[in-house]
Amino acid sequence: MRIICSAVVAAVIVMGSGSSYAQQLGGGKTVLVIHGGAGTIRKANMTPEVEREYREKLSEALRAGHAILARGGSSLDAVEATIHIMEDSPLFNAGKGAVFTHEGRNELDASIMDGRNRAAGAVAGVSVIRHPISAARAVMEKSEHVLLSGKGADLFATAQGLEVVDPSWFWTERRWKELQKKLMEEGAPGAKAEIEENQAGEPSSHKFGTVGAVALDRAGNLAAGTSTGGRTNKRWARVGDSPIIGAGTWADNKTCAVSGTGHGEFFIRWVVAYDVAALMSYAGLSVEEAAARVIATLKDVEGEAGLIALDAKGNFAMPFNTEGMYRGWIRADGEPHVQLYEEESAAPAKPR
Repeated sequence: MRIICSAVVAAVIVMGSGSSYAQQLGGGKTVLVIHGGAGTIRKANMTPEVEREYREKLSEALRAGHAILARGGSSLDAVEATIHIMEDSPLFNAGKGAVFTHEGRNELDASIMDGRNRAAGAVAGVSVIRHPISAARAVMEKSEHVLLSGKGADLFATAQGLEVVDPSWFWTERRWKELQKKLMEEGAPGAKAEIEENQAGEPSSHKFGTVGAVALDRAGNLAAGTSTGGRTNKRWARVGDSPIIGAGTWADNKTCAVSGTGHGEFFIRWVVAYDVAALMSYAGLSVEEAAARVIATLKDVEGEAGLIALDAKGNFAMPFNTEGMYRGWIRADGEPHVQLYEEESAAPAKPR
């Protein structure tokens, strides 16, 4: 497996691919950071029209969350609203754009966490809930549990009045083609013809389209959320890191809020999201130092990964060890900043 990470190393401060951006912000300031997946994201493979679609949708998501923070809303509300935008877009592997399982279904996972008290909720393998991130929040706030799965999670979310859709709502042609390509590679009968007909001339790509958001509100509270469709061609009700608290999502006002994207099995085994917080708490590292060290550790074991992390002072990091990561941030000034490629590493101007 080829992993590009020329700048992310095991040093305590890393500048370069997915550079971290530390900004000391005073009390009452707000920050929202998002990701839309990491992987083989190259400008050469992206038409100007598609690139514009990604930049516009990421900016829309940032503005949606910022609007809540700007009027004094909570970080939890901002995270949920931000992820709604990405869950409703076919561009990302979450909600409407979710990938297909081996059996041709969409099975969605999500989690959310409150930095004030470590309250958390998650769902795995849901199939009829339009916004899995809202189902995760309902588990956190309206049940005694943290993680619900499958039919039980669907029934719980439905009972809470969340929007239910027919499973066909999640179907997209692009994701269906991706499944057919995987099936063809496995030698599944009937898959090759469809690929030859539908994907001729389309550039190959490899990315993890999980979406996530971390936010800091005026009250100084952190929150994090993550939502995904999992991996194309997954089998046997596989569950990745996104609904696993401490693996794909973490939030604690004393350290940081984290959302990850990448090869979920590595995130689970290395407890990635919590590891960032642990390095801050026990080793005294800054959020950018801790995030860079964790991503460097995953590179050493060939785990493709990216994450966003934000501390209670408004410092944030967006490291990754792949060729790109859909990512962005917005501060109190309301100006969205979006980056896609590895080479986009210019640090933002300091807030006025």
